[in-house]
Amino acid sequence: METSLKSGPHSVKRWQLRGTDYEPRSDTCFSTWTPLNNKTSNLQLFEERMNLVFHWFDLWSDRQRKHFVHSLLTRCSKLQLKYCRDLLMETVPVTQVDFTVVLPRVLSLYVMSFLTPRDLCRTAQVSWHWRFLAEQDCLWACRCIRRGWFLPYTPTEKEFGAWKTHFVSCVSTLDWLTPREAAEQYGTLIQQSTGITEEEEERRKERKIRQMIRDKLQEEKRRSLRTRGAWGSYTKPKGVGGGSTQGGRTSTGMTLSSWPSLLCLTRKKGQFVSAAEDVKKVQVSSLFSEGLNATCEALSPLTYRPGPQHRASSIHRTTPLLLLLISNRIPAYELVLSGVKSGVVVVLYDHRGTLSALLKQVERATSGQCAQRLGLLAPGGTEEIHLLHRSSLSERTLLTPDHREFWEKLCGWVVPKEEGGGIDIFCPLAASASGVALIQALSTLTGLEVQAPMGFATGSFQNILSEWSDGSLCTGLLNQEPAAPVLQYLCKSVLLGWCRQAQWMEEALGDLRDHLGPKLQRVGLRARGRALGHFLWEEICLEELSVSKDLSEALTEGLTALSRQEETRPLEFLAMFLTKWSEEEEEKKEEKSRNKGADDSSQRWSSPVPELPQMVLDWRGAVARDLHHSECLYLGNLGAVLKVYQEPFQAALNSNRAILSYADIQIILSPVAQILELNMVFQADLQARLQQWSAEQCIGDVFVKLCSNLRVYTNYLNNYTTALRTIDKCRETKPAFRAFLKRVDRTLATHMLSLQELLLCPVWRIQDYVTLLQTVSLHTHPGHPDHTHLSSALSTMLRYGEFIQKLKRNSERDRVMEETQQMIQGCPSLCEGNRQLIITQDAALLKSPDEEIPDSLRTYEHVSDVGLFLFNDALVLTRRNVLHTPFALAHRSTHTFLSSVALASLAVREITHTRYVCHAFVLQGPCRSWVCAIERGEEKDYFLSVLHSAIDAALTM
Repeated sequence: METSLKSGPHSVKRWQLRGTDYEPRSDTCFSTWTPLNNKTSNLQLFEERMNLVFHWFDLWSDRQRKHFVHSLLTRCSKLQLKYCRDLLMETVPVTQVDFTVVLPRVLSLYVMSFLTPRDLCRTAQVSWHWRFLAEQDCLWACRCIRRGWFLPYTPTEKEFGAWKTHFVSCVSTLDWLTPREAAEQYGTLIQQSTGITEEEEERRKERKIRQMIRDKLQEEKRRSLRTRGAWGSYTKPKGVGGGSTQGGRTSTGMTLSSWPSLLCLTRKKGQFVSAAEDVKKVQVSSLFSEGLNATCEALSPLTYRPGPQHRASSIHRTTPLLLLLISNRIPAYELVLSGVKSGVVVVLYDHRGTLSALLKQVERATSGQCAQRLGLLAPGGTEEIHLLHRSSLSERTLLTPDHREFWEKLCGWVVPKEEGGGIDIFCPLAASASGVALIQALSTLTGLEVQAPMGFATGSFQNILSEWSDGSLCTGLLNQEPAAPVLQYLCKSVLLGWCRQAQWMEEALGDLRDHLGPKLQRVGLRARGRALGHFLWEEICLEELSVSKDLSEALTEGLTALSRQEETRPLEFLAMFLTKWSEEEEEKKEEKSRNKGADDSSQRWSSPVPELPQMVLDWRGAVARDLHHSECLYLGNLGAVLKVYQEPFQAALNSNRAILSYADIQIILSPVAQILELNMVFQADLQARLQQWSAEQCIGDVFVKLCSNLRVYTNYLNNYTTALRTIDKCRETKPAFRAFLKRVDRTLATHMLSLQELLLCPVWRIQDYVTLLQTVSLHTHPGHPDHTHLSSALSTMLRYGEFIQKLKRNSERDRVMEETQQMIQGCPSLCEGNRQLIITQDAALLKSPDEEIPDSLRTYEHVSDVGLFLFNDALVLTRRNVLHTPFALAHRSTHTFLSSVALASLAVREITHTRYVCHAFVLQGPCRSWVCAIERGEEKDYFLSVLHSAIDAALTM
């Protein structure tokens, strides 16, 4: 075949078109098959080819797609690439970007100018670019110049970071004083500057010292005049030589009037030269800071005392005490308190308190006296101290304002380091680098010696008994006298016993806190809420005070009247208008009360307790009035169920926005409505009897009438468990009902009770009826006409109380059986007939290697741990597995069903105690036997006695 013409790069061979319907057109480019003049065909062909390329693109791998996109972008123009960039920015926006790269350098430097020097140093560690910006001279020069630190030379143009280097150098060479040293040299922030010179300040101090001495001498004069004997009757004590004592003259010939001249102070070269030179030895700063009492103690040797006993007391000085702070979070802190030595002031503080409260407690305990040393016993570790619940002391938190102020004030009650003052912390801070840093920082802050255990001993608090660090901890010197600091506060025997048992006590208390802490807190909150609700409902009648409709109506009319007039004193006008409004409302209410009789029965249960006429006090009348009062409160609780719960449920159901279905409403609330109707009749009859009360009045027939309709309570109690389960099911499956309960439960309208607690009120009320009937029957003599009815009602209520107790026991039995069924894995159904659990016992399952050996020589090996569940008709044996909790002493047990045997076919035989086995017994069933042993003999005796009783009861059935 002839292949015809030459083929160009964009040509198609003739033979390829044979057999097709192709006809050449003048408006097409023959080489590309793309219509140029026909836009519709061009667009259609473009879409078809684009879909074809997309189909190929979907079939390619990730690598092929990337290669295709890269090749496609290389063929694009700049405008097309910019379009792709904008499209990518819109589709995948940039969320994080370095602002120093985007912003101009001047703006980046302006942002960094607000940082502190420490933050600038941290910023320089981010990257090289950030370091270049953070070390610019424009950021550091102003900080140096502000503090008066100037460079001794002018940096060159290419020199970089000169001002930062100068700032770091100046900071590192600063002389930093402790707060105590700074206070002595510069004063404190509390003392405001008076603006006087040093010479005037010294003169002021001189005048103040003279005045204090004069006041002290005048006080001694008045005291001596009150305590001296008759004129001329004073005799010179033995051992006192020379000089007359009359006329206030001392034994050395000095008179009281000569003391001010002796203490006259003169200045000579900036120093005091007088007889008061000894007084100057007492630090003037301590005289003013410790107050007048400390000053008088320091000056007391210079004063005159007319008797030897006064001189002895003036020479005596109070020895510094030891102060010990103990947190109540320390386990068994009562044992620690029993071992405190005499001379130690103990402050037992609440772990949940605050630092300011702790300071006030310490201030009350010390009574202004200075302590020789301060001890701190609180929970903590090697790096921090859990001082309070929300305040832990560590190297990081020490310099915070709260902790700094706390330790400065607390250590102000400790004598200086030169006099032996120090702090003893009973946590092993000296066992870690962070703890050592904390000790050093605390010592620098307070200026006192700080000691802590080295942590050589193991255990929770036994490190207190190990070696302690001394004040020069930074040099590595160790105290060679172990446990010396702690023995200054506590007795050694008590401390040893507490330290060894504290770890176990701490673990047990932690377990109890985890399990009972939240529950006790919830119970406490509910109890407080109920008490508040009862107080507001019964005593204050807050429901009457919160009548928002009348109040809003009165205020609306008052403001409307005020807007119609131009009043210069609007508040007085509004007060007068409201007063007039209230008077008119009172008149309307009085008129209505005269025209209208008693209220509707539907409002009686929601109204407050009606007041009855006062009667002569007698026991029957007091009981009857209490019965009526409690009945009104009981009706209020039942009425709250219908008003707060049933009415909204019914309204929502009628409006096709049901919170609960009609069936659920009937199951939960219908019995309450029946009880309310019955007790409203009872309350009305009782109130009518009390209105005409006398010594011969009867209320027993009213109770008999109530007892004849107790089937309403019976239906309620039989339905009570179903109602509770319906509430729980609806709470789980219906969000609207759950939200409604969360909104209305435990509010003022429900007397701070929940729906489940309100439904429990009828059960409590039956017991109240029994108690009240017993009381009124006690004070009703047999000849009284009410005695027969009261006895009949009391016997009926007692039988009904037993019925309630039986229902309660059955409910408790079902709950225990259900929990037992869930506890034992693989156990067949236990809820059969009247089966109930009697007792459970943990035991060990034993096995003898040879049954032919005599019992006295037979040995047993421990096979496994078992659990014995004794029911009233069977004994269930389970394999017990003990699982210990990681990193704790707690453990839990799991049970797997092993076997069961009926009590009627079970035989029990005790095994004699030998050197090989103790507290063992044999359980003999129809097919096999089990040898079990209990750890304690008392538990074994009790379990076997209960087991024998259960077997006897099963055989007699």
